[in-house]
Amino acid sequence: MRAAVLGSPVAHSLSPVLHTAAYAALGLDGWHYDRHECTEPELAGFVAGLGPEWAGLSLTMPLKRVALDVATTVSELAASTGAANTLVRRDGGWFADNTDVAGIVAALGSVRGRAVVLGAGGTAQAALAALRELGVDDVEVRVRDAARSADLRAAADRLGVAPRIREGFDLDAPDVVVSTLPKGAADAVTGAAGTVLDVVYAPWPTAFAATAAAAGARVVSGLEMLLHQAVAQVALMTGRPGPVDAMRAALDAAVTARA
Repeated sequence: MRAAVLGSPVAHSLSPVLHTAAYAALGLDGWHYDRHECTEPELAGFVAGLGPEWAGLSLTMPLKRVALDVATTVSELAASTGAANTLVRRDGGWFADNTDVAGIVAALGSVRGRAVVLGAGGTAQAALAALRELGVDDVEVRVRDAARSADLRAAADRLGVAPRIREGFDLDAPDVVVSTLPKGAADAVTGAAGTVLDVVYAPWPTAFAATAAAAGARVVSGLEMLLHQAVAQVALMTGRPGPVDAMRAALDAAVTARA
């Protein structure tokens, strides 16, 4: 059986480390996990060309929204968020789901108060769902251009949440910050406090995470989100629980080797 992570850029992805460790721990000797560079216009063709040996795909930027267009069926969560990071072979077609939500929930843990989400892409939409699950309803989304946040507004409506959407990244010490901005885009952001999750994990710490930590924030690495969303993906693709300890050990070793 085969699986892979798709995205652009994708060379930095540690998903192969996590999934390969899971297969080893589960005794799935015939399973293989790769990475493939893939852009939005290329996704439909890539998926259409996959043989029956393909069990699933992990999707990173910029594929999380267009993934819904190539899916045969879509989970309620993926439909509500308007984004999917997982495609799984099911009943002769492809089932789209969103494990980013579970990853963010597990990474943040117990939080409360006022939250700010940075960015308006597919991961930001998952962050809104995760904050809803955590019971945080005072949410603000910071974007560069509010006119380009239509997809995020639509996702918020489907999720039944009402975040305030504002332009600019000048923060005023919120209790929770989730940055879904791409690599380097949050480097100049200041004013983060409380608990801070930066979904970017390579290189770590990011400039944003380092600034927040220096200001006294509890900083959560995007590696935590990566781990827990992958645990859920392994369960979807193999039908067996993701082995958290084995996956975490492999991730820690890979990060140390890169340092």
